[in-house]
Amino acid sequence: MTRPKRRNAAQRKAKAQARLEGGGSPAIQPGMQGGQYRPLGDDDLTRIHEAALTILENTGIGDPLPELLDIVLPLGATLNDHGRLCFPKGMIEDIIAGAAREYTVYARGSRAGKDDMYCNGNRVYFSNSGSAVTTLDSDNLHYRPSTILDIYDFTRLVDQLDNIHMSGDTVIGTDVPDDYEHDMTMVYALMAATEKPLCLSFRNRENIPPALEIFDLASGGEGAFLKKPSVIFGGCPIVSPLRFGRENLEVMMDATRLGLVSDIAVAPQSGATAPATLAGILAQVVAETLSCLAIVNLIRPGCPVTFATWPFVTDLRTGSFTGGSGEQALLAAAAIQMGNFYDLPNSVGAGMTDSKIPDAQYGYEKGLTIALAALSGANRVCEVGGMMGSLMGCSFESMVIDNEAVGMIQRAVRGIEISDDTLSVETIHQCAVDPGHFLGNEQTLSVMESEYVYPNMMDRSPADQWEAEGAHDLFERSRKASREILATHYPNYFSPQADALIREKFPIKISSEDMRPDSGRWRA
Repeated sequence: MTRPKRRNAAQRKAKAQARLEGGGSPAIQPGMQGGQYRPLGDDDLTRIHEAALTILENTGIGDPLPELLDIVLPLGATLNDHGRLCFPKGMIEDIIAGAAREYTVYARGSRAGKDDMYCNGNRVYFSNSGSAVTTLDSDNLHYRPSTILDIYDFTRLVDQLDNIHMSGDTVIGTDVPDDYEHDMTMVYALMAATEKPLCLSFRNRENIPPALEIFDLASGGEGAFLKKPSVIFGGCPIVSPLRFGRENLEVMMDATRLGLVSDIAVAPQSGATAPATLAGILAQVVAETLSCLAIVNLIRPGCPVTFATWPFVTDLRTGSFTGGSGEQALLAAAAIQMGNFYDLPNSVGAGMTDSKIPDAQYGYEKGLTIALAALSGANRVCEVGGMMGSLMGCSFESMVIDNEAVGMIQRAVRGIEISDDTLSVETIHQCAVDPGHFLGNEQTLSVMESEYVYPNMMDRSPADQWEAEGAHDLFERSRKASREILATHYPNYFSPQADALIREKFPIKISSEDMRPDSGRWRA
């Protein structure tokens, strides 16, 4: 029997480059349907729902703002003897019934239309976010304080990674302590670096109106942004257990008045700010999230909001957050199942590895948590790209690795299509008789790209070839790949006129010289 020839390294590299230039693998696409994994039974879902309604009716949410009370008390909410804002069961059920079932986050410019995100049902997208305070310097394996320029660099990296569909404020610019200067520069950096949909968090409500001016300049002119919003607003309006956080609550209220999507993140920690039982933390986080849904709909009925139940797990031996545990993966999937139970657009955090470098722990924690969140049908799987060290750090190298891993996870979400053609009964007969293999068969060649996702960072070569080519590990390969992008891809999606106007009007803390390839900041 004649064995097929093995392609050499140059041929494989050329094929991989062709796939990259073709805009990603045709075997996967954004927004494929998840929902295959269901850790909770139907009765479980109902019991969690009933427990959450009881918590909202009896215990309520503490520290309500007078501004909020003026709105919701005349509409049927109440204050209990402890001064906590309570919501009758019937009110919450009516609000759920009338809540928005979907929303769209629009892409801009050349990405408009093809990269829009339709958050409904079980469509699955992947987003980077996290607001990490440190960034990994891979040259010396040291976590340094994150800077405002890192926001631009992480975002322009995401701009080139096909499997991360939404970008956000992955890190905090610790070098810009002023809230207004930070938020305006953060908005500028994100919108200059990509035209993908965005999710970002404001530090206070006063920063929303000036940011809208920048949004408009990036969207085509005055009033253009609100017609096709390309940004949703993150934040944590709940301080667990069951209290409001003033600044983020105010941002959510103002965003709602504008008709914009609030992507709240309700994140109680088991055994610390929520019960230690997994069922208990689910009951509490659902109640807390439903309270935000209620507020949004009482302010502006039908305004879209993300049902963002983000239960976190505590390592009860130390009291620290653990983002990569099996319990975290399970809780996140169950939380998404509750969002799907209500048929509400939803999100969850996943990929929040506790590892500090891309090692074996990193791999299994990322793979488990991201895969279960995606297979549960999360509309947006957040914190995916680059996050390490239990959300305290971010890494350029990790962002590149995660992009490739997400591609494989998307292939699992897509599943297996069963038809007469794919069952291949006739092809099996033909190839079994002669020549005894399928390698050169017409069907094999026709589905090679559409049925399979091929990695560029992961090594599948024989051991002797791997040794001959330098025996590089994944971390080394990802460092090379990330630096090739960072050394060459310096976008600014603002027009020169808009950029000049923004710099004249707002305190942008990133110099234009640092946004050019000749800056010398990165070497391939």
